[in-house]
Amino acid sequence: MTTSAKKDCPCGSTLPETQCCLPLIQGKSKAKTAEALMRSRYTAFVKGEIDYILATHHSRTVGEVDRAGIEDWSSKSEWLGLTILETAMGGEKDEQGTVTFHVKYKMDGQVHDHREHSLFEKEKGEWRFLDAQAGKTDTIRREAPKVGRNDPCSCGSGKKFKKCCGN
Repeated sequence: MTTSAKKDCPCGSTLPETQCCLPLIQGKSKAKTAEALMRSRYTAFVKGEIDYILATHHSRTVGEVDRAGIEDWSSKSEWLGLTILETAMGGEKDEQGTVTFHVKYKMDGQVHDHREHSLFEKEKGEWRFLDAQAGKTDTIRREAPKVGRNDPCSCGSGKKFKKCCGN
């Protein structure tokens, strides 16, 4: 039986959640880096801790937040994982930093990829989420030529693709 103390943190750090993001969400400690704040905010989405998400938003942009939208996204999603792609600055002694990340989640039976480049800034000495830009997705390149509807099916049946595997 897995207890909460041994449960890995949803942020993907491999630390128990009680030693990673939960102390931040519960207000027992503060994020030392922009990445730590990013990870704790993801965990807050997973756990439905909307108050924490709002509390860690910068005062300059918190007025733009749609609480109902965040609650809806958080509660209706099955969170499948966070991957930190890149960080720039955002250390303990910095005042600003960026975190680029990728999140997978499932909503309405469909898996979604969310990529974001987030800007964090210290406010009164504490890291806050300031703003974000949608992340660029990688260009998908085909290894083989595209099969057309009227091309012979690649399975070898001798039928047209549209009447065979394309159906």
